[in-house]
Amino acid sequence: MSFFQSEIVQEEINRIQELQEQIYAKLFFFSSMTKEDKLEHIEMLEELLKKQEVLYARMSLSDDPEAKLMKKSLMESAQQMGLSRDVDLKYVFSNMTNIIDNMRKSLDTFS
Repeated sequence: MSFFQSEIVQEEINRIQELQEQIYAKLFFFSSMTKEDKLEHIEMLEELLKKQEVLYARMSLSDDPEAKLMKKSLMESAQQMGLSRDVDLKYVFSNMTNIIDNMRKSLDTFS
């Protein structure tokens, strides 16, 4: 069975897509959201990031050619956004986690 045919992987990909759609739909309204809505948005960002990190780890561990190709494509996309070739996406995930934590802290501080 192919990596992407796995029921678990399919469910995770579907959830990632749902979260992305929900987050992007509200992104431009973040500044006018209530504190509760902002917190919910931040929690969705956190869930999305965790799911993406797990999927990336699974792709990294997989021997499936499609998974390897997808990982390569992700790395190329990261480079197009300005990341150097030698940056490990695990480092990017860690930094994104810190950003989300700071968003939550600033929400508590300024609200």
